[in-house]
Amino acid sequence: MILNKEETITLKEYGRGIIGGLLFSLPLLYTMELWWVGITASNEKLFVFVVFTFVMLLGYNKYAGMRPDSRFMDIVKESAEEIGIAFIVTFLFLRLINMINFEMSSDEIMGKVIVESMIGAIGISVGTAQLGQEKERDEEQSDSHKKENKDKEDKEKNPSTMKLWILSFCGATLFSASVAPTEEILQIAIASNKLHLLLMVLFNLSLSFIIFYFSDFKNTHTLKRGFKEILSHLAIAYLSALIISFLLLYFFELGKCGQCNFNLLIAKAIVLSIPATIGASAGRLLIK
Repeated sequence: MILNKEETITLKEYGRGIIGGLLFSLPLLYTMELWWVGITASNEKLFVFVVFTFVMLLGYNKYAGMRPDSRFMDIVKESAEEIGIAFIVTFLFLRLINMINFEMSSDEIMGKVIVESMIGAIGISVGTAQLGQEKERDEEQSDSHKKENKDKEDKEKNPSTMKLWILSFCGATLFSASVAPTEEILQIAIASNKLHLLLMVLFNLSLSFIIFYFSDFKNTHTLKRGFKEILSHLAIAYLSALIISFLLLYFFELGKCGQCNFNLLIAKAIVLSIPATIGASAGRLLIK
């Protein structure tokens, strides 16, 4: 069977998406803590996890993943398709490494697949949009699309605040999810005193500043360098990292947050915010 050009492009997009999904989710697929979360998580928590991921995909596909002329329903369809692909890839991989089998209950199988596949869905979205060759993208775009993309690039000097938040959330999730379910986060939090935690916060802010304004990192040439803009970018990067850290701790129930005191919960979020901040800063620029 000979495929036409459009079908070939579609298959290439699926291939990029699958590779992108595995690129970001493979460490999670090998993480025992995630398997246990899949077994023990309530249906309500799994539902919240899926909805949260779907909202992130909508935001990413709107601001970075699809063509600027895409309709809202196209974005919804694309996001739902990415979750579907993530389910299939995760199921097949967990079956490959024998972490699910048909002797298990349907609840256990679905729990593992849902928990493991959500990060993969974001990776699929990023992979589909960002891992293609420039030549191929140019061939896919008509002259009108190229003009619209040029207009879009011109607007990058003044990106919307919503776009910055969405990309920061996606970057923070992709870069911190692989360590969020591990017991080491809890152990580091317990061993850290207030000085250690303060130094972590300062380290995160310094890291973001270096990424945005000192190291000539990719896509930083469009960032304005006024005091207000610098403060805004640093605040968005770190606050989004903290928010994602709290959400991941909730989803993965690291150290049973309901049984620990507030100070320990804050400490765990600060510890986890280090990789999350890297994602919200450098990762945001890479998946832009």
